[in-house]
Amino acid sequence: MTLVSALLGFAVVAGLMTITPGLDTALVLRSAITQGRKEAVVTALGICTGVLVWAVAAAVGISALLTASEAAYTVLKVVGTAYMLWLGFGMLRAAFQAKPHDPAPTPTLPVQKTGLPECFQSGLLTNLLNPKVGAFYVALLPQFMPADTPHLLAGVLLGLVHTILGILWLSLLAYTAHRARAWLSRPKTQRLVDGIAGTAVIGFGLKLGLSRH
Repeated sequence: MTLVSALLGFAVVAGLMTITPGLDTALVLRSAITQGRKEAVVTALGICTGVLVWAVAAAVGISALLTASEAAYTVLKVVGTAYMLWLGFGMLRAAFQAKPHDPAPTPTLPVQKTGLPECFQSGLLTNLLNPKVGAFYVALLPQFMPADTPHLLAGVLLGLVHTILGILWLSLLAYTAHRARAWLSRPKTQRLVDGIAGTAVIGFGLKLGLSRH
């Protein structure tokens, strides 16, 4: 297997993973609707940076250590579960605290601006605190490691492929959702978005917390 063929083969697998709806999709769509396009793109950058960090970690063996060590995996899983639950319940709180009967001069809610560092941090921690991402890379990367390429270099390049695909796809979602924000940011719709996103994040958190591996 040459380096080029490995990158192309991995791009197909990573592309299918990227377009599959999941926690990353929920976070970016909610950010685009309730905050803005720039915030959503920065959230996507944080998510994809987390993917790249896990890819590099897998290449140097850190993720393999987490997979082999039950204690280390459990600690990271508990922290990741707690973070996702905190994030999800925060979204649900925002949905239920809104006052649907308050008079409004316009049919849309004002954009809830959040600092860009906070958006990046939210996306980054979502992936960094999920040991399943690391376990995935430990299982997948060896299948795309050319024998004549240093493992660290190959891991970085494969991670960059996944990162670029993720940024392109999530940015497209952010742009599309932002274009429809005039309708999506109506009070009732925005509460629905917060409720759905919060429920999805809590669901992913519980799934992670209840998983054995």
